Amino acid sequence: MAQQATPVHGARLGRALGPDPGAVGGVVVLLPGGDPVSGRRPSPLVATASVRALGRRLGRAGRTEGLAVHVVHYRYRGWNGGEAHLARDAAWAVDETVRRYGDVPVCLAGLGMGGRAALRAGGHEAVASVLALAPWLPGEDAPAPPEPVKQLTGRQVLIVHGTHDTRTDPELSFRLAARAKKANRDVCRFEVHADGHGLRQYRDEVLALCEDFVMGSLFGRALSRPLRDALAAPPPLGLRMPLASGFGSSSRR
Repeated sequence: MAQQATPVHGARLGRALGPDPGAVGGVVVLLPGGDPVSGRRPSPLVATASVRALGRRLGRAGRTEGLAVHVVHYRYRGWNGGEAHLARDAAWAVDETVRRYGDVPVCLAGLGMGGRAALRAGGHEAVASVLALAPWLPGEDAPAPPEPVKQLTGRQVLIVHGTHDTRTDPELSFRLAARAKKANRDVCRFEVHADGHGLRQYRDEVLALCEDFVMGSLFGRALSRPLRDALAAPPPLGLRMPLASGFGSSSRR
């Protein structure tokens, strides 16, 4: 008997995290991690778990502005070379938010391979900002061309990476940020000293930094001084900004 082909499911947006806003004024599209190569469909529970804390934090912070936060459920777990499936799903997700909510600003926020997808899909006209946490990026000796950065022009971009990340190379995210900064002054990068890929050691500080950036880039809230300084500083200073212990409790001044 002939083997049946595996059905191809489309990407979808998960249920909005945080309180349900009466009128949506902005959207965060959360992009979980993935694998370099995989044709398997990711588990919705695992995908949501990796970004749930960030989604809940942003949902609470954006309640008064009507912030909708959605997790993207990918078609495949893998980036899969030139197919760039995760980036395509991210672009689809922005299209879907525009269809649902109209002309509202969007932040693409991704972790690991999702961070790469957020950066790659950041050129969508509805995207106001990009947040990449410990982004997975190909090495400079990879056969494919370097990751593009011109699509980030006109967007506010924040990259956060632990200095002891053994899964995704923090030096590669610094080099990408340096290239992006040449085309776009609104790029900054924070280093979390001695933290690993999951950014768990300083989770509260990382979540506070993400909230600060997203609320500022989508709704015009005043940024904390460390973020303002990082965006204004020339490279490499603004691309190797240390995330201080206790950020979020006393940094807004």
